[in-house]
Amino acid sequence: MSFPADAPILTSEAMRAAEAACAADGTPLSELMDRAGAAVADMAWRVGAGAPVLVLCGPGNNGGDGYVAARLLAAHGAAVRVAALAPPATDLAGAACARWSGAVEAIESDLMGAPVIVDALFGVGLTRPLAADLAAVLRGFSGRRIVAVDVPSGVDGDARRDWRAPLPAHVTIALGALKPAHVLLPAAADCGTVRCASIGIDAGSAMRSLPLAAPRIPGAAAHKFSRGMMLVRAGPMAGAAALAAGAGLRAGAGYVILCGAHAAPFAAVIAEDGDGYDMRLADPRLGAVVLGPGYPAGAALDRDVAAALDAGKPLILDAAAIAAALPRLGKGGMPPTIMTPHEGEFARAFPGLSGNKIDRAMAAAAATGAVIVHKGADTVIAAPDGRVAAAWPGTPWLATAGTGDVLAGACGAMLAGGADAFDAAVAAVRWHIARAARIGPGLVADDLIGK
Repeated sequence: MSFPADAPILTSEAMRAAEAACAADGTPLSELMDRAGAAVADMAWRVGAGAPVLVLCGPGNNGGDGYVAARLLAAHGAAVRVAALAPPATDLAGAACARWSGAVEAIESDLMGAPVIVDALFGVGLTRPLAADLAAVLRGFSGRRIVAVDVPSGVDGDARRDWRAPLPAHVTIALGALKPAHVLLPAAADCGTVRCASIGIDAGSAMRSLPLAAPRIPGAAAHKFSRGMMLVRAGPMAGAAALAAGAGLRAGAGYVILCGAHAAPFAAVIAEDGDGYDMRLADPRLGAVVLGPGYPAGAALDRDVAAALDAGKPLILDAAAIAAALPRLGKGGMPPTIMTPHEGEFARAFPGLSGNKIDRAMAAAAATGAVIVHKGADTVIAAPDGRVAAAWPGTPWLATAGTGDVLAGACGAMLAGGADAFDAAVAAVRWHIARAARIGPGLVADDLIGK
């Protein structure tokens, strides 16, 4: 699956504002529609290699993009049919329809299909689920090559409602910017390969897709402490902490201490008993502390989290350590902190939050002052200042025990190396996904810290 890296993500409201600003600057909305339709036509031609195309048009501007695409495909020599759900309901769509010189058929259950279907029925402005009879008709077109305009019809573009598309796309053309539906499940699974078409709007946004992975290259004068000194506090399940420690070295830390364990994943990891924890926290060279992997809730964890917070060291909080730290977070004067909850941990730590996964991660970051890595198949990284990175698609091979401990360790390495907490979390997630994708089938968490 292909996906645009480091691309802006706009909500429906932000997209409408960007389009309005573009029009105010002198670019007619009809020109934006022409550019959108041209991008859709180009993709439909590529997908079908000139095969016949059926364009399904809705009454709004999404349908207008479809009429433009149909006209351009016909001009290019493709055999094109257009079927409409209803007459155009906007001036822009009406003007685009008027420029289509062919017939406009009704969308009916016995409508013969074509090898390529352009879904231009409903875009990001959909406010209610598709009618059952229309959904049934659309399911009848499955098996063809489906190109969706902006989002597959039936999904909520802002991904705040878990609507599914009855006709999932093979390719979705995101117009101007990505939308939340392109990066959040379940809608993202219906979008297929997503391509972003630049139509000339200013799509600046603090929400973006994950940047491409890049190796962390030490400077010429680097030494083990300048690359980052990191401590992992082991709990009763020391294997989880060992995974985090090993990940710290593999992800670029120069010096890793595994405190409270007698076995280390590598000889280069300094394994020692837990009596020296407070002394290690006082070391001015210490750049990050990882707490939580394999460490269940209880008085011992509460004490170790409090000691790390009192020491003012940059923190990575995973699993039960998140809840242990919450009473102290968000009150000012806290060290740089990254929290890495999965969905269950997030729901327990931040009950009652509403909205999609991006909304909830942003609210949690604002409330705690920490960077939130809300893990899952659609991972969201949110900073208190409003920056967001959405990591979709990841890789399903990470869906196995221990990989979250590895991610916590990678976050520790990036933070210990001096990166801003948000940038450290983004780099760690990139590293995590890229490493897992390289290993592929059969991956176990230990493989991520191997060669």
